[in-house]
Amino acid sequence: MTLFHLFIVAVIQGLTEFLPISSSGHLILLPELTGMADQGQVIDVAVHVGTLGAVVLYFWRDVRAALIGTGQLATGKRDSAEARLALGLIIATIPVILFGLALKLTGLDDSLRSMAVIGWTMLIFGLVLYWADQRGTERLDTRDWSLRHAMIMGLWQAIALIPGTSRSGITITAARTLGYERHDSARLSMLMSIPTILASGVLLGAEVVATADAEAAYNGAIAAGMAFIAALAALTFMMRLLRSVSFTPYVIYRVILGIVLLIIAYA
Repeated sequence: MTLFHLFIVAVIQGLTEFLPISSSGHLILLPELTGMADQGQVIDVAVHVGTLGAVVLYFWRDVRAALIGTGQLATGKRDSAEARLALGLIIATIPVILFGLALKLTGLDDSLRSMAVIGWTMLIFGLVLYWADQRGTERLDTRDWSLRHAMIMGLWQAIALIPGTSRSGITITAARTLGYERHDSARLSMLMSIPTILASGVLLGAEVVATADAEAAYNGAIAAGMAFIAALAALTFMMRLLRSVSFTPYVIYRVILGIVLLIIAYA
């Protein structure tokens, strides 16, 4: 792969992983709309590692609390804030793992990677995000995150395995529906992304370890670094922006892109 190709893939993944506009949808569309070759699973794993590093760094205080909580859970302690956070993240990740395995085993994951599917999910779930954001109250924050809410948001997160849905978009939608304020909705969504990205990275990584060579590893390292920078910039931008504006700008982008993709798909 050329450096330019690596740059394009890494920036798209980095910018769109945490914005509610679907990173998987954009990466699937890249070869279809530009004629570029598919980047392959090695690069997919690499850019996921890069974005994982960005969210861990940005939310390090919360990540540290979850790690402490994981250790407490291992010793049977469940009543601390750290243990509840760790348990919530575990519970929220279970549905996406089970649904992901089901799609993989049935082969439905490949059949969903079409422009028409992405167009519809971009449009529909963009409008659902707008509805939830405008309707949602702002009476809860991350301290109110219960195991019940973790399971509900985890079930919503599983829907994001359909390309174009957006993992961050659908979990933010769920949080806003439950009554969390905008900034904390995004915060919970980002924390939920850590075990989810880790799980998907392990799954993809297991498939490419045997086939990866030195050149692929070198390209992957470059892509991971660029994805890390792009993801950190996108995270910083969105979290600051949410203190003063709603999710409407992202909804407008999703609706416009969804309509354009549907026109192309059915033309």
